[in-house]
Amino acid sequence: MALDEKVSRKEDLKILQKIFDMMDYAYPALAQYPKSEKFGLVTDIKHCMDILLERCIEAQKKYYKKTTLQDMDVELMKLRAYIRLSFQLKFLPMKKYEIWAGMLVEIGKMLGGWIKTVNGQKST
Repeated sequence: MALDEKVSRKEDLKILQKIFDMMDYAYPALAQYPKSEKFGLVTDIKHCMDILLERCIEAQKKYYKKTTLQDMDVELMKLRAYIRLSFQLKFLPMKKYEIWAGMLVEIGKMLGGWIKTVNGQKST
């Protein structure tokens, strides 16, 4: 295993842990949403988080990662939109929104770095 692969592998594990941490934070926050949203917005948010986790695991295991990482990026953007909407509808308090959005920003930065790494490997 080359040094680049080892570094990339370690980063992959970090992003997976960040996604787990974000989900661990999100589930109790989602439990506080109004009952009327349990099968609407809450379901959409949980589905996005589940897909984000699945795509991360798939990207770690696949040889060709580019499309899986792009799919992961799309899910992250959808999740950001749902969280912003939750805050605007006052289902999510300011503090929880800030913490959750910060986690998503951190995951996004890690994902962006991973995508750049994968794109850079093709040109060498």
